[in-house]
Amino acid sequence: MTISRIHSTTISVSDQDAALDFYTNTLGWEKAMDAMFGEGMRFLSVVPTGATTQLVLAQQSWGGETAGNTGISLVTSDIDATYEALSAKGVTFKQPVETMPWGQKATWFSDHDGNDYFLVEE
Repeated sequence: MTISRIHSTTISVSDQDAALDFYTNTLGWEKAMDAMFGEGMRFLSVVPTGATTQLVLAQQSWGGETAGNTGISLVTSDIDATYEALSAKGVTFKQPVETMPWGQKATWFSDHDGNDYFLVEE
């Protein structure tokens, strides 16, 4: 028996509906799960189109109140076009796209709660 994949990873958000709007309407992801569990608890996750690993948008009451580097890397096939498209939608980037020391082009961006993502071209 082996572990076959990562199901999900979790970030903390201040407003699940606002986060859902950002990830689906700004980034173009899909809602994967949206279910109530326990009293006042909502399990909400999103996924990039075609991906299987979900990003859980956790209420701060159970996801913690941390923001900053999530340690999550996202992949795009055309980073310059992605950078331009997301910038036009108001996404905040830490810096313009640059070539990393190992040769790939990359940058970092944040959601509205300050969760940072590494965006790399493959």
